[in-house]
Amino acid sequence: VRLVESGGGSVQTGGSLRLTCAASGSVLTQGCMSWFRQPPGKEREWVANIDSAGNTEYAPSVKGRFTIAKDTFPTTLNLEMNSLKPEDTATYYCAASTKWNCVMPASRTGPYFTWFGQGTQVTVSS
Repeated sequence: VRLVESGGGSVQTGGSLRLTCAASGSVLTQGCMSWFRQPPGKEREWVANIDSAGNTEYAPSVKGRFTIAKDTFPTTLNLEMNSLKPEDTATYYCAASTKWNCVMPASRTGPYFTWFGQGTQVTVSS
């Protein structure tokens, strides 16, 4: 399984970006998937989950501003990011699990996921 993120870039505060994660194989439709991010000099943090039924969960810092979703054709995992803030600056990674459900709180952590992409950089300037 290979995950490839795209869509990162530089925007000003209040701007929007749409990240896309393309996955090989059928992993997108079969398991819990997530977006994580790692701000400069900080630990990786969980952003959002979506399970095989389309149920979603968000970190409090992004709830109401970010939307996670899956597209079927082509099979991609997306993250729509609106009202971006400088503190959203980070490298964003998509992740895929072999588990059907996004069990909380375990699915907020890296070890719950089997595959990670290489990341895409998002920079928000004030």
